[in-house]
Amino acid sequence: MTSILIQKARPVLRGSLVFIIKMKSRDFIQWFTIFFVHFALTLDSIFLGDNIYYAVNCGGQEHTDLYGIHYQADPLRVGIASDFGSRLSIVRVDPHDAILYQTERYHTDDFSYTVPLPKDNGEYTLVLKFCEVYFQSSQQKVFDVLLNDEVVIAELDIFKEAEGVGIAYDRLLTFHVENGVLLYGGRRDSSGYIKITLAKGALDNPKINAFYIYRGPKTDIPPLQDILFDEETEEEQEEEELDGQADVRLRSEVSRFEDEPLVKDPYAEQDTSHMFIPFLIAFACFFPVLFCLCKL
Repeated sequence: MTSILIQKARPVLRGSLVFIIKMKSRDFIQWFTIFFVHFALTLDSIFLGDNIYYAVNCGGQEHTDLYGIHYQADPLRVGIASDFGSRLSIVRVDPHDAILYQTERYHTDDFSYTVPLPKDNGEYTLVLKFCEVYFQSSQQKVFDVLLNDEVVIAELDIFKEAEGVGIAYDRLLTFHVENGVLLYGGRRDSSGYIKITLAKGALDNPKINAFYIYRGPKTDIPPLQDILFDEETEEEQEEEELDGQADVRLRSEVSRFEDEPLVKDPYAEQDTSHMFIPFLIAFACFFPVLFCLCKL
């Protein structure tokens, strides 16, 4: 009897074992898929640190951003280092890297950063970082940017270009190095250095928040984040306005009903005693009819 039960149980046990193995296989496949996707996304992330020739957090301390770029503390002593922008939440940049746009160096006159020319030939990209943290309109701070004494950005108005205060703004300039000569815009400079000058204009003082020099084309540089929250904010504001209008209408309706006199009930003073007369007549006729029926 026992052997018969075992023989009958074997297929069931075998099927259960296969089911468990299949379940584990599916779990393993699911886990492996998640791991592979995560690994692919990790590989897809942008890392620029290995190709950075020079980087400075102007007016601030050293910092390593999300792309692996290590900015050294500002070595310049000319001008004024300021962290006035630290009271602002910078738009278009991850909060981790907001410090690059919150600190700055400005001066009441022209000032420059001088960097030795790279020895390796090739294409380079100069990334200049700006952010207006003080003025609330355009045409308040306007200045020129020069590369080796040649104007590369004329009459830069940060507020106008960034379209607001506390908004990150980058400018990318491409140049080449060929056997110790800097090539930019058809011009050749054999001075042996890169000189970035912020030149004072008629409106306020020149400034810069940060910059770096990257070995490679500007197409490798990730763009700043899009301002997506504006649409959401506008939708929320519209919803709040609609809710506010609905509340106003509701309150006006309630107040209107409260102010109006109560409607007098037309049946409140009506004499209802006559409604009982038919019942009394029926009740009075009931007993004679019953007596007659009993006589029959």
